Amino acid sequence: MTRIVRYRGETFETTQDSVTEEVALEIRVNGEPFAITMRTPGDDFALVTGLLFAEEIIAGRDDVRAMGYGTEESDPDRQNFVQAVLNETANGFVRQKRNLPLSASCGVCGKASLAELCLNFVPIPPDTLTFSPTLLYGLPAKLRVAQEVFQRTGGLHAAGLFDADGTLLSLKEDVGRHNAVDKVIGEKVMEGATPLSNRLLLVSGRVSYEIVQKAVRARIPILCAVSAPSSLAVEIAASVGMTLIGFLRGDTMNVYTGAERIC
Repeated sequence: MTRIVRYRGETFETTQDSVTEEVALEIRVNGEPFAITMRTPGDDFALVTGLLFAEEIIAGRDDVRAMGYGTEESDPDRQNFVQAVLNETANGFVRQKRNLPLSASCGVCGKASLAELCLNFVPIPPDTLTFSPTLLYGLPAKLRVAQEVFQRTGGLHAAGLFDADGTLLSLKEDVGRHNAVDKVIGEKVMEGATPLSNRLLLVSGRVSYEIVQKAVRARIPILCAVSAPSSLAVEIAASVGMTLIGFLRGDTMNVYTGAERIC
């Protein structure tokens, strides 16, 4: 809680308010520094797993031997340090290394070259999930109701995973858009539930290239957002056969790619 002065017109009062927590998380892989990301504490192992999965460092949970917080029990920052130990089957760490700290909003910071942005995008089969417009219109409300921390702070992004019936299967919140997506996908990787070829992903903000990349990596066929996509997000979604929907609000939406899945 933070002490604030709240104004209502010309009157004011001193009170307490909840603010979104933003704390640095240091990530090490096999003893080597990998990244420092700003995140909202919670679901840290899912966040790290999702990030490693999105970067093609691991292919699934079997590539992770162990994951834990800092080893010094007396260290007050112990839970802001995650160490991942990978099996020999995970051979991606040598070719994919971050060179810079990550912000909560950056999905590509630290890439060594533009070529590294082009992961192996495999087309998504066209005969996967379909949704009716009416069902889609109801998803943002389900996401908002489940955002418990957002209700208190108003300062978090959310990512939600839905099944074909529109049931919310997983909801993660974070100060960073990319972190929220990594947490949702990372949780499913840890459960051995990937690929997510029969799932829909809804994000509370805009859709950038990085969000599409993470969804493609998890084989998610439909990606929705309450805000706008970027031009590169549209281009990549079209190239892999993903359905990309923006401005999903009330009873309106813009279908940028893959309209055949809306029926």
